[in-house]
Amino acid sequence: MKYTAAHWGSYQFEVGDTELTPLSGDPAPSRIGRGWVSAARNSNARVMSPVARKGWLNGDKGAGRCDDSFVEIGWDHALDLAASELDRVRQTYGNAAIFGGSYGWSSAGRFHHAQSQMRRLLALAGGFTSSRETYSHATAEVLFPHIIGLSNRAFQDQMTAMPLVTQHCDIVLAFGGISARTAQITAAGTSTHEVGPWIDALKDSGVRVVTIAPERGEARDDWMAIRPGTDSALILALIHEILRLGREDRKFLETYTSGWAELERYVRGQSDGTPKTPEWAAAICDLDATIITTLAAELARKNVMVSMAWGMQRADHGEQPIWAGLALACVLGQIGQPGTGYAFGYGSTTPVGRAAKLIPWPSLPGVQNAVPDFIPVARIADALLNPGAPYVYNGETRHYPDLRLVWWTGGNPFHHHQDLFRLERAWCRPETVIVNEHSWTATARRADLVLPATTPLERDDIMMNRRDPTLLYMSAMFEPLGKARDDHTIFVGVAERLGLQEAFTEGRDTDGWLRHIWAQSQEVAQAHGFALPDFETFRNTGRFDLPDAVEERIAFKRFVGAPDAHKLATESGKITLFNETIAAMGLPDCPGHPAWLAPVEGAHLKPGEFHLISGQPATRLHSQNDMGREAQAAKRQGREVCALHPEAAATLGVRDGDLIKLTSPRGACLCAAELRDDLRADCLSLPTGAWFDPQTINGETIDVHGNPNVLTIDQGCSSLSQGNIAHTCVVRAEKWDGPVPAMRVTRPPTIET
Repeated sequence: MKYTAAHWGSYQFEVGDTELTPLSGDPAPSRIGRGWVSAARNSNARVMSPVARKGWLNGDKGAGRCDDSFVEIGWDHALDLAASELDRVRQTYGNAAIFGGSYGWSSAGRFHHAQSQMRRLLALAGGFTSSRETYSHATAEVLFPHIIGLSNRAFQDQMTAMPLVTQHCDIVLAFGGISARTAQITAAGTSTHEVGPWIDALKDSGVRVVTIAPERGEARDDWMAIRPGTDSALILALIHEILRLGREDRKFLETYTSGWAELERYVRGQSDGTPKTPEWAAAICDLDATIITTLAAELARKNVMVSMAWGMQRADHGEQPIWAGLALACVLGQIGQPGTGYAFGYGSTTPVGRAAKLIPWPSLPGVQNAVPDFIPVARIADALLNPGAPYVYNGETRHYPDLRLVWWTGGNPFHHHQDLFRLERAWCRPETVIVNEHSWTATARRADLVLPATTPLERDDIMMNRRDPTLLYMSAMFEPLGKARDDHTIFVGVAERLGLQEAFTEGRDTDGWLRHIWAQSQEVAQAHGFALPDFETFRNTGRFDLPDAVEERIAFKRFVGAPDAHKLATESGKITLFNETIAAMGLPDCPGHPAWLAPVEGAHLKPGEFHLISGQPATRLHSQNDMGREAQAAKRQGREVCALHPEAAATLGVRDGDLIKLTSPRGACLCAAELRDDLRADCLSLPTGAWFDPQTINGETIDVHGNPNVLTIDQGCSSLSQGNIAHTCVVRAEKWDGPVPAMRVTRPPTIET
């Protein structure tokens, strides 16, 4: 038996198989995996050989980058061009002019991680401008160290175990819902999928799940169909009502928090003249005030887990709902207890709340980057369009670098970024774009030099996730397609031309690196009280399950048990409900305590407008596997499917299966209509990840495939975190009666030999 793994699950196969079988023991294998092999072996979608953009070879420095043909070149020529261009830019402009993009989900393997390979090479070459945080939860990454003294990574690691919630909780207050659909994935690979079975277990145990979201999702009990972007108003009203009832936990607030007095004055309306009553919130949230008062009274009597999905903070003023949710949990006073308190990310990815031991497995060692400059990850278009311009980030006034070379590996910004037409304009600004990629994504199609990479199915690696109890030797299932090479081999070729091969490889080939990582893993295992087999045994057996792997953690348990001995790394040593450091920044879009701030758009809809919900798809990971059979079979007329309420469909004259055009001030896209009654009538739900396919129709540029990020706003959620606001978006919709344009993303671009 052989094994392999991806971000959406682990699989087994026999030599010669052409399909994968989910790993034995996985209670709920992901749907995404059904499309993996067909996407990875789709020769129409794969980059089969190194190519260079024709205009770039002829001296164009970017103006024609987003609409050009390619010329096939050999590997030696391609690597010569890549190395010489890297050297030219660093010698002419300095290393800060090089942007090491590589943001994305490249591989679940410990060694063939594209970002790590690329950053190692660029750091050895003198350094590069990097990015910070993630599109997934940038807001929390910046906010949490201020208010709980933990990085988001550290907080994820100590999240209260899901089984404890099943055993001890009465109500899970799920802002943004809890979904097995989004929990199909995890960044370093997963051997099992527990969230779907956990949702079933909650119901079977009598735990009430109250889903607060504009779309029902997988809600089993109560669904509060809140207006998008208004959760912080609802939370503040719940706090106000608990105060009115006199049911707040004053002892907890006094012992474990700082700044409660300031927040209480705001909630009561003493600081701004507006009491945050249920009636006040009802008008903002489009909910009945009696529902809010009833819920608050029940929360005050029950064991409660306040659960915030990652998507809550991907919105304008995204700090506010997750900070307010923490404040609500403090008012209830149940943080640090088994199964109750505050959680961030249940269902957003597989292992959040997994009851497993944490093992700090090794990976490819990094190299110190000599360039200190960086940009917040979602500000790439701003940086390209506005070199030298100032911006505010986490209390600092910074300046965007002057980027001349972009090297992108293992990711697709023309999926995950917002306002893709604006990104396309920005993408023409640097002098050169180099992309390592296995498929003809929109990013690869907009590169000057494309280096064909292998998929994880075409190379050996090791899956080790510090929050997963299973280690897998990932065996290659297929030979590389076309002339593809793995990222390590590509960068070895570049390093050789720059005189950096010895430093980059440390004298090891791929097999040597895998053995080195395994030897380090054996030392880690020994330090944790168990032994790993030798490398040959592991490679031959392919799987190792950790002994005694279960560990049920409770968030903030040590702090609540001994607050003086285990102070938090905040300004007060406690949870900060009013943060003096943030307040001193004087940010108009992020005050010193959680507050209601109206979003940049969508607080009030005009006739004909809809809120756009752009959640994660069920059939792919972001844009990965979109050319696979599972994602393709779910489309209609070749387009992504957009859900709308029957009432909305009636007003638009749209029937199930019709094509519709969505428009915002940023752009337009075509998608197929699906009528559903499990979302608000003023909302449309279009999943992310359809490959970007802009075409000009009657003088208007339209994405004809259904990518919602042509519609979303490219703006930071606040000047504290500069996270993205993909979930703050208002659109108009109309039935499409024009011709159905042919898809261009389903065939490779024009390539001359």
